Amino acid sequence: MHLPDFWHRRHPLHLLLLPIGWLFGALAGVRRVLYRTGIFKSVRLAVPVIIVGNISVGGTGKTPLTLALARQLVEHGYHPLIVSRGYGGNAQQPQRVAHDSTAAQVGDEPSLMARRGVCPVWIGRDRAAAAQLALVQHPECNVILCDDGLQHYRLRRDVEIVVVDGVRGFGNGWLLPAGMLREPIRRLQTVDAVVVNGGSGALDINGRIHSPQFAMQLSGAQFVNLLHPQQTAQAADFQGLRLHAVAGIGNPQRYFDHLTSLGLSFTPHAFPDHHPYAETDLAFEACDALLLTEKDAVKCASFADAKFWVLRVDAQLDPALIELLRRKLPSHGCKTA
Repeated sequence: MHLPDFWHRRHPLHLLLLPIGWLFGALAGVRRVLYRTGIFKSVRLAVPVIIVGNISVGGTGKTPLTLALARQLVEHGYHPLIVSRGYGGNAQQPQRVAHDSTAAQVGDEPSLMARRGVCPVWIGRDRAAAAQLALVQHPECNVILCDDGLQHYRLRRDVEIVVVDGVRGFGNGWLLPAGMLREPIRRLQTVDAVVVNGGSGALDINGRIHSPQFAMQLSGAQFVNLLHPQQTAQAADFQGLRLHAVAGIGNPQRYFDHLTSLGLSFTPHAFPDHHPYAETDLAFEACDALLLTEKDAVKCASFADAKFWVLRVDAQLDPALIELLRRKLPSHGCKTA
């Protein structure tokens, strides 16, 4: 059974899983209260912290949103620092992600963000400890962007931004494992902003979302050769070729739909999120070009050949979002360039 499909329906099997979901939600709520009341200790950093996260499992667009916010903060005179858990990597200690760090070391998403070169990127299972060490190494940084940190309550935050898939929404609306939610939908009442990735650009779940909403769209039309990054191509350059498209992300269909919107015909291959690729995984017959996401590409560089092409995708944000952040951030958070 394909879990995303299961989480979008209401099936008799859910009756068995719902009590587990209620317990999951109760434990998540108790944990949040324990941090808020100080029974569980949290860490306040010397600079403001912006959390970028979600309340559901699967890809919603957190990484493109984090990168877009980092770029806009830089444009407005801030010196951001990105901190991530480093999911999928084998690093045991907090560390900076270098341009040539491998996904096996630091995780695929941090590797992708570091290669963009917008700002320093650090990882650590304890994101508070990673941020503290990073600030020592980068004293110029005056705002933290914590990627996928909504449930990491050990790190205190000044701003919480939740990104929601505007097409898939919240599935059947139930908590794990009966549904796709990590926290109840009412959690959105307490965040500073809800960013809706795709779809109509707005959500109204029976009046349960009262936080400001901002639209986000993912765009990208240029492909870069993985083996020879100086070579670029447009969708028209692939017309008439035998194409295979690979996506090991939270929502592979979004990538395939994007390629289709570019006018491409291809054979799709969906892999699990964070899949550790081997050369044999991508040994497709009758293949003139292989189209990858950036997140997958960082795990394929060691065995890529000239047929591997990467689509670079960027998040286009409502300009009002950065203005909200500027109002929310403490005045000491920006040392203008």
